[in-house]
Amino acid sequence: MATHAKRIFQANDIAEARAQLAAFVARFAKTAPRTVACLEEGFEDALSVIVLPEKYRKRLRTTNMQERLNGEIRRRERVIRIFPNTGSALRLAGALLAEHNEVWAERHYLDMDEFHEWLATRYSVTTLDNVVSLS
Repeated sequence: MATHAKRIFQANDIAEARAQLAAFVARFAKTAPRTVACLEEGFEDALSVIVLPEKYRKRLRTTNMQERLNGEIRRRERVIRIFPNTGSALRLAGALLAEHNEVWAERHYLDMDEFHEWLATRYSVTTLDNVVSLS
């Protein structure tokens, strides 16, 4: 079942994703109705990144970055074990987030200049202020 679900999320465009969803529903509607219902309910939200260029889609369709960061926070929290108050725990998480932000800014994990060019050509947007009105 997982292999069939992956096909939906790894589709090249929305039409292919819809076709893969239809095949998934046809195959698993009787054996896994709750799974099918959940997938159909969240389909549009789950594939919101499919309209983005391939370069961005690969990085944004998964939660790998967030999971790695959460794991790093948990690892450091286990070293300290007991925090005297909530503020100290927040400072630890904040310091780690600031550190990762610096690393990601240097590496240009996502080159947003190319994204803004793509967005401008797709939606005829001239300024970033207009992007907010598209949402």
